[in-house]
Amino acid sequence: MLNDLNTEKLSRVYIACGYTDLRYGIDGLANVIESEFQMNPFEKNILFLFCGRKCDRIKGLFWEGDGFLLLYKRIEQGKFQWPRTTDEVMQMTPQQFRWLMEGLSIFQSKAVSEVHPKTIG
Repeated sequence: MLNDLNTEKLSRVYIACGYTDLRYGIDGLANVIESEFQMNPFEKNILFLFCGRKCDRIKGLFWEGDGFLLLYKRIEQGKFQWPRTTDEVMQMTPQQFRWLMEGLSIFQSKAVSEVHPKTIG
């Protein structure tokens, strides 16, 4: 489900850098969002992603307007390339979300960037 998530329907995707205790359920993760990141977990169309120490499983928390959706994914081979440098929240682009779900780093140093040529006239 996470791999096929339509990021165009999401207004934002946030990733909690560093480690998160994945024993937390909905209430615990919502508390992390509020207390550690000073953000509102009750905003619609925002996905918050969390990763534990093993890097082979992630949890997502999504407010649907009438309740929370808790997503959990464990991959059988490999690990997620999760940023571990700080304990903060970072907004991801749709492309970075796809890279993460494909097992790639969200910081692609060799990715081709979009070019905006000057208009002729």
